[in-house]
Amino acid sequence: MLNAVLLLAEAVFYFGAMVTLFRFRRRIGLGVFVCALGVMHFLETYLASVFYVALPFGMVSPGSAVMFSGKLAMLLLLYIKEDAATVRQPIYGLLLGNGLLIALVLVLRLHAISPLADGRVPDIGFIDEMGWLMVWGTSLLFVDAILMILLYEKLGAYLRHLPFTRILASVACVLTFDQAGFFTALHFVAGAPIEVFFGGWFAKMAAALAYSGMLVAYLRWVEDHDVGLPRGLSDIFDTLTYRERYEALVKHVGRDGLTGLLHRGSFDTEGEAAVAAGIRTAKPLSLLIVDVDHFKSINDRFGHAEGDKVLKSVAAALIETAGSENQVFRIGGEEFAILCPQPHALARLLGEGIRNAVKTSAHTRRFNITVSAGVSTVGETTRCLADIFALADQRLYKAKSSGRDRVVGEPGTDVIREATPKTA
Repeated sequence: MLNAVLLLAEAVFYFGAMVTLFRFRRRIGLGVFVCALGVMHFLETYLASVFYVALPFGMVSPGSAVMFSGKLAMLLLLYIKEDAATVRQPIYGLLLGNGLLIALVLVLRLHAISPLADGRVPDIGFIDEMGWLMVWGTSLLFVDAILMILLYEKLGAYLRHLPFTRILASVACVLTFDQAGFFTALHFVAGAPIEVFFGGWFAKMAAALAYSGMLVAYLRWVEDHDVGLPRGLSDIFDTLTYRERYEALVKHVGRDGLTGLLHRGSFDTEGEAAVAAGIRTAKPLSLLIVDVDHFKSINDRFGHAEGDKVLKSVAAALIETAGSENQVFRIGGEEFAILCPQPHALARLLGEGIRNAVKTSAHTRRFNITVSAGVSTVGETTRCLADIFALADQRLYKAKSSGRDRVVGEPGTDVIREATPKTA
């Protein structure tokens, strides 16, 4: 009787600790829950192979009846409240980690081991045996999780309004399958008797009943209600997290969400300041307005998702070609601007570099993307941002109307090009 009470207490403690970590996943991160789930895998497997207690219906291991059954319940909770893509993370992590353990043990065997002063030497054979058992158990867990999720979804058509029955049936069926699979390995590796199979199965069914009841209670009365941590319960990582988020927010304020470039509002502010500084210090300042040719046809033919990829590729080419000394902005749908602290001739060369970079970009090349650009420079007749913008825009229009895929600047500085052959 004492053993049964202790097993139930262990199950309640395990469930309570794990759902507490899960409940506060938005604050401390889901990784805390997943790590706690995985770190007990070794103890779970070890107990399942050597630690048994007697109950009226047979021999039972806490590792199998309490910890493994609880882990399945936690994976089902993870699926219910998150998604299948999240569930696979701890499973793959355990499987790959156990494979790494075995690989390292095989390498460790090659060492010439020196005993300690008291004569102790490592039991590599035990670690090796446990490694293979954990790989087998995790492989079963992979199948178990898939079967449990599929069964849970299938039963939803009949038991959607009976969550306890739905969860119990899913967990109990999968635990039955797992008991047969894991006992097979225990029998051949550790010589477990048949009593272990029947005792373990009865215990897992009792665990399925207990965990299903606790899981339904948690989902109904805890998970969907706000539970806040006391304000004093924070740590240095919490402080660092908010600092990083704040710095990231400051970094991205004034930037375009798609391309990451500075947006039109930033262009107006930065542009006015740059023009005023250029006039005050008598340093050159030029403006390039770059427009993607025939961009509407990309959206019409391939969809807006591909169009967004093209804009990102163009933005990347602009940033790479312009360098850190120039400011790059997205000022419209497919229209970009570059503030260049250089005289007109060098800004004109930059425009040609951008034109060629876009044409040779891996993503834009498949769509035969080209750009046109207009260039203007602060001078006697262009003493504010509106003036140089209007002039650059006028020259961009000229580039478009005269054939596209070209850069137009001051009269006499433009090179007339033959059409570049289109590549397949």
